Amino acid sequence: MTTRMADGSAGDADYGDIGKVYSGHRNPDPRIAAAITAALGGAGSVLNVGAGAGSYEPDDRTVTAVEPSASMRALRPADRPAVDATAEALPFPDATFDAAMSTFSVHQWSDVAAGLAELRRVTRGPIVLLTADPDLVRDFWLYEYAPEVLDVEARRYPAISTLAAALGDIRATRVPIPHDCVDGFNEAYYARPEKLLDPGARQACSSWSFVDTDVVERFTAHLGKDLADGTWYRKHGHLRTQPTYTGSLILVTAVSA
Repeated sequence: MTTRMADGSAGDADYGDIGKVYSGHRNPDPRIAAAITAALGGAGSVLNVGAGAGSYEPDDRTVTAVEPSASMRALRPADRPAVDATAEALPFPDATFDAAMSTFSVHQWSDVAAGLAELRRVTRGPIVLLTADPDLVRDFWLYEYAPEVLDVEARRYPAISTLAAALGDIRATRVPIPHDCVDGFNEAYYARPEKLLDPGARQACSSWSFVDTDVVERFTAHLGKDLADGTWYRKHGHLRTQPTYTGSLILVTAVSA
């Protein structure tokens, strides 16, 4: 049985806390949204599991959202409510939807295999997941400053092989992250390191909630110093003008059962 927190959060992070800053830092990026919409194909009805505030839900489809956190459901527009449920126990009949999607959510599920089995049960067509490849997470420059944060991410995200075992044949495509990405996950700041000195920006990324205060203090002191004396720029300054960054962000698509 899935254990849920006070506000209904069903994963390992407390979205009652994260939700306080989420909408100020985690906005759907239109270029990433276009990749998701393309992967959904011609689906008219779409299930969005772990839907949060509604990021990346296509406006031109009939979307049914599922979100266990009351705090995140409260961030949704009044005309786009979400069902209070978890991925592992979807309250829908078999083959209800043309397609299903989940963005930055699958690593939160208490039982990934069960959740994906439920998505396949209720979905006739493609299942589209925006997630991260744990084998690539530590390649980001942040690992030099806060390895504990990316170690957490690498442990939480399911391996591509795990997703394939649950969904069958999949296509996993690395998604380029735009220089000015408005969805503030850690790698979105690849060219703007100073953004991660903002406590709100860190709070909006669930991985930071798993590390101790001393890790955060060491990170801010180290990065702040390297930005001030030019060390970061000597190592990574080329990223300032790099239009995109291809990191651990992946789009996984399972076309059929």
